[in-house]
Amino acid sequence: MNFPLHGRTTLIAGASSGIGAGFARTIAAAGGRVVLGARRLERSLALATEIGERALAVPLDVTDEASVIAAFDMAEAHFGTIHGIVANAGVGTGGRATDVPTPGLSSVVDTNLVGSYLVAREGARRLIASGSGSGEHNQQPGGRIVLIGSITAQQNGSGDAMYAATKAALAHLGRQFAREWIRQGINVNTIQPGWIPSEINAEWFAGERGQSDIAGLHRRRLLASDALDPMLLYLLSDASAQVTGATFTIDDGQSL
Repeated sequence: MNFPLHGRTTLIAGASSGIGAGFARTIAAAGGRVVLGARRLERSLALATEIGERALAVPLDVTDEASVIAAFDMAEAHFGTIHGIVANAGVGTGGRATDVPTPGLSSVVDTNLVGSYLVAREGARRLIASGSGSGEHNQQPGGRIVLIGSITAQQNGSGDAMYAATKAALAHLGRQFAREWIRQGINVNTIQPGWIPSEINAEWFAGERGQSDIAGLHRRRLLASDALDPMLLYLLSDASAQVTGATFTIDDGQSL
């Protein structure tokens, strides 16, 4: 089944590289317009040029509410109504809890949890103001918010504890938001991906310890870089009209 997004605009927070950039390409290929929000504006500008007229790059620091609001303002000024929001920005500290500097903890919480909160909240405000709901008397497509979590939310690892904690909190935040905005026709869902190769982890997985980690996975492989795309398109499309408050783990069985 295809999940076309013609006529819809989606704002992605954390779109300059990795799965966020992949999401942008996928949404555009499905006929949707996409707003690329990221701190590394030069990279998102290059991606917007690659995608073409369906893409707009905007500066976005999810830890700064003024930046979040400005990003939505620019998106609406260029494309009009925003129909979908993907909260994908995230950082980690690495290392064991006894070794992580305290300032690093604040950065993880501010980006992964508070940042996702600010992006989703501002998105919901815009969706409500535009009437982009699916209630009984509203025939417009419902609003869609997708939070990007991690399988670390349900695993006990040997490091990066704060990252895992914020991703666990994010899954519950998705359910809370889904309940709050259910009468406004806004669906909120969370995707929890397994380990995917990226710029951030490429060096690790190329090394001896990373290769050992891969060998310990049931299927001895990382998740394909496009493995999340079908679920993302589904959650942003009309097909998911009656799906909200759900958490979807896509990890090739890594967490089993």
